[in-house]
Amino acid sequence: MDPVHFAFLVFAAAAIVSALGVISLRNPVHAALCLVLTFFSVACTWIISGAEFLGIALILVYVGAVMVLFLFVVMMLDIDVAPLREGFVRYLPVGLLVAVVMLVEIVTLIGVKASLAAPFAENVASGADVPNTTWLARALFTGFLLPFEVAAVILTVAVIAAVMLTLRRRPGAKHQDPSAQARVRAGDRLRMVRMDAVRPAPPAAAADQETTP
Repeated sequence: MDPVHFAFLVFAAAAIVSALGVISLRNPVHAALCLVLTFFSVACTWIISGAEFLGIALILVYVGAVMVLFLFVVMMLDIDVAPLREGFVRYLPVGLLVAVVMLVEIVTLIGVKASLAAPFAENVASGADVPNTTWLARALFTGFLLPFEVAAVILTVAVIAAVMLTLRRRPGAKHQDPSAQARVRAGDRLRMVRMDAVRPAPPAAAADQETTP
C-alpha cells in the first residue's frame, strides 16, 4: 500500500470516528468539537484526492461559518448552558485531542503531497482542460443534479426543524402573536376617562381669606 492510499484511509477513519462522536456524545461542546474534526478530516480526503477547491471550501464555509450557526442553534435551544460555562477546564483535554489530531493530519497531508507528484487519483479537470471550479459546476448541475437537490431539501428541512425547536412553548417564556398584533384597535390601546373639573380659587381671594380675622 502506497503512502497516498494509507493517508486516505487514515483520514477516512478519523472522519468516521469523529462523526460517530458527534451523534453519540451527549455534551454539545464535545459534539461540536467532533464535528469540526469531521469536517477537517473529510476536507483532507478531498485535498489528497485532487479536489483542492472542495477541501478549502469545506474548511472555510463549514468550519468557519456553519459551525457558528450550529453554536447559535445550541444557544437558542432549551439547554442549561450555565454548567457548560463553569467547567471550561474539563473541556480542555477534548479540545487538545482534536487539535493534535488536526495537526497530525495537516503534517501528513503536507508530507504526502510534497513527496509525491501525482495525487491520489487523476484530476479529471486537468484532462478536460478547464478550471477545477468550472468542471465541478458542470458535473454538479448535470450528472449529479438529483443528489444536489436532495441535499438541498435535507438542509432546508434541518433549518426548519431548528427553527421549530426554538419556538417550543416553555413556561415563563414570552412569545409574540402576529395575528393578535394585526387585529389590534385603537380602543384596545387608548381609554378615554371623563373627570369633573375643579376650578381653583384665585390667588387674590385666597390671600384675603388668610388676612381676614
